[in-house]
Amino acid sequence: MKSAGSRRSIRLADLILRELANMLLEEVSDPRLELVSLTGVKLNADLKIALVTFTVGGGEERRKQALDGLQKAKGFLRSGLARRLDMRSLPDLRFAHDDFLEDMVYAKPGLQDS
Repeated sequence: MKSAGSRRSIRLADLILRELANMLLEEVSDPRLELVSLTGVKLNADLKIALVTFTVGGGEERRKQALDGLQKAKGFLRSGLARRLDMRSLPDLRFAHDDFLEDMVYAKPGLQDS
């Protein structure tokens, strides 16, 4: 996915991230989404797709549960964004686990400088 780098897309991505995080905290009651932290939103060049990255504690099974919960809540989250944001069209939400922090904390042996 080629991401957009304009000021507008960066501001929009930040706004989407903030609103989604608020909705997860205040409105979503799915137990699979407890302790899920949204880490970023990247929009593609035409602003039609928003890749939302998240982290969650636990192992691989917990990540899968969180991803399933986010996928199930996708329609609810988009309709909540539509109510909160004044936009002609909302981007399609896609979710992916963010491995960046885990890679930094648990550095893999082949990635360290010798």
